[in-house]
Amino acid sequence: MLVLMTNTTELLHRAAVEAAAEGVSSEEFVNAAWQAFLAAHPGMREQLEDKALRSELKKLRKRGLIATA
Repeated sequence: MLVLMTNTTELLHRAAVEAAAEGVSSEEFVNAAWQAFLAAHPGMREQLEDKALRSELKKLRKRGLIATA
């Protein structure tokens, strides 16, 4: 696992260096990296959206704005 993290960190670092050399903004780089991560993990986007929705519903229920079933 440590070797994988080192390789991943190194690859990400090299990608960031290349992006900076090409004039890519940090916001563009982070967005592209995030999109690539989601593309590499099928179902992750939906899982995160579901988690965010559940969290929002919990907050609304706490405030009494949505009834519980």
